[in-house]
Amino acid sequence: MSGHSKWAKIRRGKAVTDAKRGRIFTQIIKEITIAARLGGGDPAGNPRLRFAMDKARSNNMPSDNIKRAIQKGTGELPGQAYEDAVYEAYGPAGVALLIETVTDNKTRTVNDIRHILDRNHGKMAASGSVAYQFHRKGQISILKSKIGEDALMELILEAGAEDMITDEEHYSITTPPDVFEKVKKAVEDKHIPIEHAELHMIPENNVKVEGKDAENLLKLVEALEDHDDIQQVYGNFDIDESVLTNFNAG
Repeated sequence: MSGHSKWAKIRRGKAVTDAKRGRIFTQIIKEITIAARLGGGDPAGNPRLRFAMDKARSNNMPSDNIKRAIQKGTGELPGQAYEDAVYEAYGPAGVALLIETVTDNKTRTVNDIRHILDRNHGKMAASGSVAYQFHRKGQISILKSKIGEDALMELILEAGAEDMITDEEHYSITTPPDVFEKVKKAVEDKHIPIEHAELHMIPENNVKVEGKDAENLLKLVEALEDHDDIQQVYGNFDIDESVLTNFNAG
């Protein structure tokens, strides 16, 4: 599992304060709204909307909030006009960062990102200098206690998965983006509980980061992730899990 994937897993397990939950809801509502605007309000024919709704439900968002966000996207209710924007950056130790945003004001968002980077030992990168290092993949996490490794491996490979790795507690399945839903459904059809499933940008290679650089990098990524306009931050870093755990416990 890459350093960024370990970071994401630990962050998901961290206690969520009311303020943090509010930011998560804001980010998800933006994603639902833009997904509905671009692809329509029917999740059956709109994979992006379906993924956003799954994320909303996994974060216990009330169904009325989801419905209103969809209606704002389709124009049934008045709402702000959001658009996608992706920014590229470098963090401490030369780590490549890909920052996905949904915003109603690109000028405000890019200025905020520059400010966060400047204060946390990072810098903006030229367009195209970082993005080529990442590829979109599906990732599905399952507790090892729920199924045997051989049985799960046979199931997911038949459905089209690329790979599966294990740690002490989890199986981590990687899929091409076009078969992510097929693999997820194959697992669900066998009534195997899924702990987490999402499309991610996976780096080709990771940079080992240690010491003060690791601490500064984690502060930067956390500051970016806490911004309401930022949906996802991807990085090609590899940091020891003990460092990630200790940082999140602080």
